[in-house]
Amino acid sequence: MAVTIALTVLALFYFLGYRGYSRIITEKVFGLSATESTPAHDPKLRDDYDYIPTNRHILWGHHYTSIAGAAPIIGPTVAVIWGWGPALFWIVFGTIFIGAVHDFGALALSARKDGHTMGGLASSVVNRRVHILFQIVVYFLVWVVLAVFAFAIGILFDRYPASVIPVNFEIIVAILIGLRFRKKKGSIFIPSVLALLSLYAMVAVGVLFPVSLTPLIGTEGNPVIVWAVLLLIYSAIASLMPVWLLLQPRDYINSHQLIVGLAALILGLIVLNPEMNAPVLNLNPTGAPPLFPIIFVTIACGAISGFHGLVASGTTSKQLNKMGDARAIGYGGMLGEGTLALIATLAVAAGLPNWGSEYDAWNASGVNAIANFVVGAGHFLQALLLPQGWAQAVVAILAISFAATSMDTGARIQRLVVSELGTALNIAPLKNRYIATLIAVGPAIPLVMAGPKVWLPLWLLFGTTNQLIGGMTLLILFVYLYRNKKPLIHIAAPMIFLVAITTGAMIYNIITWISQLGTESASANGLTIFIGSAILILEIWMIVEAVLILKKLRIERLATTSIPN
Repeated sequence: MAVTIALTVLALFYFLGYRGYSRIITEKVFGLSATESTPAHDPKLRDDYDYIPTNRHILWGHHYTSIAGAAPIIGPTVAVIWGWGPALFWIVFGTIFIGAVHDFGALALSARKDGHTMGGLASSVVNRRVHILFQIVVYFLVWVVLAVFAFAIGILFDRYPASVIPVNFEIIVAILIGLRFRKKKGSIFIPSVLALLSLYAMVAVGVLFPVSLTPLIGTEGNPVIVWAVLLLIYSAIASLMPVWLLLQPRDYINSHQLIVGLAALILGLIVLNPEMNAPVLNLNPTGAPPLFPIIFVTIACGAISGFHGLVASGTTSKQLNKMGDARAIGYGGMLGEGTLALIATLAVAAGLPNWGSEYDAWNASGVNAIANFVVGAGHFLQALLLPQGWAQAVVAILAISFAATSMDTGARIQRLVVSELGTALNIAPLKNRYIATLIAVGPAIPLVMAGPKVWLPLWLLFGTTNQLIGGMTLLILFVYLYRNKKPLIHIAAPMIFLVAITTGAMIYNIITWISQLGTESASANGLTIFIGSAILILEIWMIVEAVLILKKLRIERLATTSIPN
């Protein structure tokens, strides 16, 4: 089947999901009204800093850029080892019926609760224990995120040294833009577009002057590990900078880069019109875990991401101009991320001419996943008459830019989590931003020092933790809807599915990792097994909390119905 036909059919599913299912969620489940007020218009909350009414198109771009990092690229390119059929199926239907519902629900509920974050909502809607559980899971998620994205960028810097100069050039230009508009206000659109054009022009410099660490560290050193450690140090420094200096201007540049890059990849795919090189179904790849349930935590953000709820409730809800905009931004934004995941899947399933050799073993497919995406997607850009070196450099820069942004944001979130812990426990040193940053980023260093061999266990830990946060967000939404006597099946079914899948996947992984420890086939080490065990305990804790909450809600409803009129 031609790839363009597949893409057209999948796009039709997304269109029907948005036109039909999202309307059910908006009107019948949450009962949103176009006249409903939003926190951005509340005189007590509006500060034109965090709380500010924002045009729906601008806010959609901010939200999409914030959620669409490197994860929807990496996860699907790993999962294609089981064939393109299961990957595309889960991405499309997971996005429509779980991921987009989750994102929209988090945005809508937060907007109705004065823009409170999911952590705050966990305390007010459910109970304080769930709030504590939520914060602990977020800490584990960011811990692993910093390591996996440092690995991903390190692999790309090592494989595509032409990307090093353009990526660092983007950081410098973003800082200059931030300084310029801090002193003198004005529109940032034209400067950011010029910065994007300059970034693409720097690709030529990168191709002519590739930067490799091998001459510096020798052939016995591992450049991926060195790059990963350097990137962690960078993320710590970047997290200490004011958001206006680097994070905001670079996010704005990346929003243009994402739109341009995604449009070019789709156009190149249509022009090339390749056939699938990967099989529809590959049930027994060498060394791989079983397709079910591992594919669901492998694809992760490509179908459902708990991190999106943090973004929706953390920043987006505070900028919502009209409650009716929540459908396009929350539900529609996740469909946009699902589209990126679809392109990533097709890039390796149809863009790699030697798919069989690249996906002949589980460990190789994991470490090489993001590099395989660069090669496959590069073929799409080559169909637009871009030279191979340039095409691959452009795709690598696209992937690196979003991974780096995820690292910056993750390090900043982790620093704030540590600082909040210091305040709660009255531990003064933890309140110090520099000590908090060291504690936030430092634990990721042992994970990357273990080498690329632990990359896949780390990715599975990331996927499981991310899904667990998604399940907790759905639990909060379930309690809210139950108490307001709204339809529950649209939230309850995804919640039960996610909890069951993440628990089963983590139990399987831990048993496998422990059984392989000390053998040549071992990939996980003691630290990754410890993290996995801790996450499993948190999952069990969540199940217990869910049962207790359901029991309490049932008692509340029985007591209410038994009161005579």
